[in-house]
Amino acid sequence: MQPTRAARGPSRWQTLVTQVVGLLVILGAWWLVTDVLKLYPPYVFPGPKAVWTEISYGLWGTGPQDGKLLSAIGGSLRRVLTGYVIAVLLGVVVGLLMGAWRPLRTTLGAYLTGIQSVPSIAFVPFAILFLGLNERAVLFVVILEGFIPVALAVSGALLNVPPALRVAGRTLGAGSLGLMLRVLLPASVPSILTGLRTAWSFSWRALVGGELLIAGAASLGEQLEIGRNTANVALVLATIIIIGVIGGLFDSLLRAAEGRVRRDYGLEVPQ
Repeated sequence: MQPTRAARGPSRWQTLVTQVVGLLVILGAWWLVTDVLKLYPPYVFPGPKAVWTEISYGLWGTGPQDGKLLSAIGGSLRRVLTGYVIAVLLGVVVGLLMGAWRPLRTTLGAYLTGIQSVPSIAFVPFAILFLGLNERAVLFVVILEGFIPVALAVSGALLNVPPALRVAGRTLGAGSLGLMLRVLLPASVPSILTGLRTAWSFSWRALVGGELLIAGAASLGEQLEIGRNTANVALVLATIIIIGVIGGLFDSLLRAAEGRVRRDYGLEVPQ
């Protein structure tokens, strides 16, 4: 029996239309407050047109000072993707070890849970003192913030595999390594993908926080600092919007992959 549309929830087009309408309402309220009612002076809270001007000049402007946002996006993406890939690889390895060995899980797992509760910005001073005021300090924070969610997600996913699958694997002759690679790890993929999404959001936020303290490197954090030093609120808002859009796009890609896997595993009804 196929579930009704009401039971399955809104379609993708309905969700998209709702999101577009919500965005238009926000932009309209922003325009009303700044350009119509003029409740705040432009140097305190600029309107949508001023922020769009900063975005357009920063992304595809042709002047000598234009295009800065585009190079900043490239530099930030290079750092975060490098750190994220390293974090995922380390997290998967450590998560597998914690899932397979109880003493490691009860010790290191508890420590990682405690470290995860510390804001990423708190590690920036340590990274600077330990590695210097350079890109390595930023990568350290990005890797640390991305590594912990992946390790905990992999370890937790392995523990949540139904016991029947373990018994079936043993019955069919799988050894410890074969059981891990052929039974437990494939069964844990949906939960691991959720951890990857969490790791991305943590890494992205940690990157921007670390870049605020590094001068001379093309980055979104540098653009925020330039906007603060020059009292250019429009540039600050433009950079914040770009940070949110990039983070949301990557999260949407990971969410789509997670949804596809969940549908393949029979955990989600296709809409």
